[in-house]
Amino acid sequence: MARRSRNRNQPSSIQEVKIAVIESLDQEGRGVTHIDGKTIFVDGALPNEKVTLQSIRVKPSYEVANVVEVLKQSNQRVNPKCRHFGLCGGCKLQHLDFAAQVAAKQRLLENDLWHIGKVKPENMLPPLYGPTWGYRHKARLSVKYVEKKQRVLVGFNEKSTRYVADMNSCEVLVPEVSALIEPLQKLILQFSIRDKLPQIELAVGEVESDNGIDHPVIVLILRIMAAFNAEDEALIKTFADEHNVQIWTQTKGPDTIAPFYPLGTVENALPILKYSLPEFKLIYPFKPNEFTQVNPQINRVMIRRAMQLLDPQKNEKIADFFCGIGNFTLPISRSGAQVLGLEGLANLVERANESAALNKINNTQFGVTDLFKMTSETLSQLGHFDKWLVDPPRDGAFELIKSIDEKNGPQRIVYVSCNPATLARDAGVLVNEKGYILSAAGVINMFPHTAHVESIALFIRSN
Repeated sequence: MARRSRNRNQPSSIQEVKIAVIESLDQEGRGVTHIDGKTIFVDGALPNEKVTLQSIRVKPSYEVANVVEVLKQSNQRVNPKCRHFGLCGGCKLQHLDFAAQVAAKQRLLENDLWHIGKVKPENMLPPLYGPTWGYRHKARLSVKYVEKKQRVLVGFNEKSTRYVADMNSCEVLVPEVSALIEPLQKLILQFSIRDKLPQIELAVGEVESDNGIDHPVIVLILRIMAAFNAEDEALIKTFADEHNVQIWTQTKGPDTIAPFYPLGTVENALPILKYSLPEFKLIYPFKPNEFTQVNPQINRVMIRRAMQLLDPQKNEKIADFFCGIGNFTLPISRSGAQVLGLEGLANLVERANESAALNKINNTQFGVTDLFKMTSETLSQLGHFDKWLVDPPRDGAFELIKSIDEKNGPQRIVYVSCNPATLARDAGVLVNEKGYILSAAGVINMFPHTAHVESIALFIRSN
């Protein structure tokens, strides 16, 4: 029997090779062109390039294609740094000059604001930059035992498939974590349950000093579908000691995540995961499965900009919606304002309260609220706030924004977004229905070399 193609999107018949000039990039980092009026998304192509392409997915209204050959190359094309680029699905833009990546994201934000929300910002903010490589402090890696080859793969999935990429390093992960990929492959291959460990979640905290040696705190959560035996446990302990990492396990749901080795004591506590905001004299401890920004350096720059736009003042009442562990709440509180942080996950609210106590902050309150079920009545019951900071997940803050009325709406809203499409939708409501002006907007390059667009916008209520 013939082996099936690994590309599940492959059309049933071989498609002809076509020539096209690429017009732009889409929200997934693919080139966009049109042939005979039909839109074609071309993976690996850049704007203004002339390429030959071959479609791998054909739909009535569009096609998805791969580049066969670049006939005329963009002057913004660069050689990818990572040897696995093109196979690994973790990055999509390493072949595009870094400054051009940011410019493309800025254009995407502007286009979404106009085409989806029918709004234009009065000012476009300068993009916020951070480290280009080795920035990623959190990730979820897939694991696959390949029995025929007696190998274990650890990494991100291949581009557009569920297969695990064959990789031994990653240029966007923190270097100390990238260096663990091969050792992890060798470790898991020795396990009795090597075929029952599908995922490793990792978190990296700030550098700690151990016997005069500085190193980041690294926690690896092994998702296991069966119990370790004694030999497995011995291997794990040796690995953790050798590589100076903490191993946690997860057997079922998130509530089963727990430390495995080493286990600290009251007398000999382990280094904890944490990040800091020196500008605001704040420290945030966190658990490895709790949401924190993957790029702590750009997080500091983002918070500085958010504070500049929000301009919190002493004695103001300010709400921080989707507050998480208080990433924005606590910096706002340093202004002397009274701050309420609301979040849907109880464990994050618990961590926010712990951080407020640790940092000796007493002008904040935190609460658990399902912000996706907000109504005008429940919003009004919270009381009036002078300003809001809104930092929702990818789904945006539609119900919250729709709940604004003449009495409960703040004078100023700073909206931090990880999805320009939902930001644009919500901006359309704020400007076209709720009487706000989109004063400023701009991108934050939280995830270099990916198509992910983080952004920030300032809305001010008009008279």
